[in-house]
Parts: sequence; C-alpha cells; structure tokens
Amino acid sequence: MGKLIRCITSDGEVMATAVDTTDIVAKAEQIHTTSAVITAALGRLLTAASMMGNMLKGKDDNLTLRINGNGPAGSIIAVSDYDGNVRGYVQNPVVELPLNEKGKLDVGGAVGKDGLLYVLKDLGLKEPFSGSVPIVSGEIAEDITSYYALSEQIPTVCALGVLVNPDLTVKAAGGFIIQLLPAAGGDTIEKLEKAIEKLKPVTTMLDAGMTPHDILKEALNGFEVEVLYEQEISYKCNCDKERVTKALISLGKEELSSMAEELPEINVDCHFCDKIYTFTKDELKNLLKKI
Repeated sequence: MGKLIRCITSDGEVMATAVDTTDIVAKAEQIHTTSAVITAALGRLLTAASMMGNMLKGKDDNLTLRINGNGPAGSIIAVSDYDGNVRGYVQNPVVELPLNEKGKLDVGGAVGKDGLLYVLKDLGLKEPFSGSVPIVSGEIAEDITSYYALSEQIPTVCALGVLVNPDLTVKAAGGFIIQLLPAAGGDTIEKLEKAIEKLKPVTTMLDAGMTPHDILKEALNGFEVEVLYEQEISYKCNCDKERVTKALISLGKEELSSMAEELPEINVDCHFCDKIYTFTKDELKNLLKKI
C-alpha cells in the first residue's frame, strides 16, 4: 500500500501533500510490463494524480490527468479518486532511450514537449471541469507546476520521482505538492524557497527510508506544521462486468448485432488493470434485447 499525508502550516499560509507511491508504481509496472523510462513517466503521472485527486472536496469526485507530447510514449493517462487511489494506462509501454544529459532516465524525451497536459475534474456536475496547458518539459513535475500557475493561479512547487532497479522493478517512487495559500506573505515565500533549495531528490529521500511525513518536515523546515490526516492509498481499478456491459450496449444495436452473429464470443480487456471480460454469443443476444 502507498502512503499519503496532508499538512498545513500553523499560520495557514502553506498547504502540502506528500506520498510514497512505491507499491503503486510497482503494480503499474507489473500490469503494463513497462520499460524503465515508461515506468518512470507513468509512475510520476500516477503520483501527481494521487495527490491532486486527494485535494478534491467530494467523496464521489475524481480526477484524470492525460499528457501527450508527441513523444514515443504516446498518451499517458492517470485517474485518481477522492482518497488518492489511482490507476493508469500508457499507449506505448515499451520505449528504449539513452539516458539524458544528467545520466537519468529521459522521461522528457519519452513524453515529448510538443503537446498538452490535460486535467479533467469530475465534480458531479453536468459537465466536468477541464483545463489544459502546454507541456513545459515533459518531465511531468514542471508541467504540473505550470498547470497550477496558469489554470488555477496557485503558486505551487511539485516534485516527483521514480527510481527503477536494473531488473526493471521499482525501488522507490513518490512526490510532494506544496501550495501557497492566499494569506502567504513575502517572508513565507522566501523561507519556503530556502527550504526547497536544500532538499535532496524525492527518490533519494525515500530510498534512505524517509516517510512522506519526514519529507514534508524537510520541505517545510522552519515552519510549524499541523498534520491534517494520513492514509493508505493503492493502485485501484473500478472496472467490473456491469460497466463493461454498459459500454457494449452503448455501441448500438447494429454493431452489437454484428458481433453476436459473427463471433462465438468476445473478450473485452480493461486498459487500466488488464482484466478480461468474456461475453458469449447468448449474452450478446440478451444485451440486444436491452437496446
């Protein structure tokens, strides 16, 4: 299980969330059999989505992040519920690239920089809220920071990281999002900048055994911090046969009838968890009666 913590400074000027998503990203790698750089890209997006989803106010709200920079990874999608549980999908799970100039996995090269980051919030209204911003670097954390600055006008610091072992398993993954609240003054900004400058990379801290709470204490050094809550999070897909049935019905009578006549059965697989749902010819004919 992953871990999430949400904090606020006692002066009410800074809100912060941090997560350890090591187990979540490891499960995503197992489901999608991703190469190292794609594990890092998908893992970062899942980590960001978990924290952003947890910021939603309604228990039935959910958030979707989609990034496509026309790089070899194609579209990458991460969906989070109100609790921060996530699921994700990548168009091209295997991409091999040389390390970047810093000797790190070239996430920006895999994602690309010619495209948009989309943020969709389903808040239970008639139409979901949607926003998009041009991709800054494809490294994802900078793109999340840009989204908050341009679309929501919230000064934000976002750090994300995924450390992949030579055997392609996940050694560490996590991140944090720190946001200034309206009451924040110049002294708060300066103090926060100094604390952030001294921080080690997220994966370095996690690999050293630091918890999300430990990371926020370092990131908010000099502030008095109050913990709002801590909770477990997981890679969680909400697919079931009923949802798949509704999707098939939505195809319409003509297409469903064609399937029932031409195929002995059909298999529908979930992009997020790779679970396969099988429908026999008789089941398809029964679905036609519901249209």
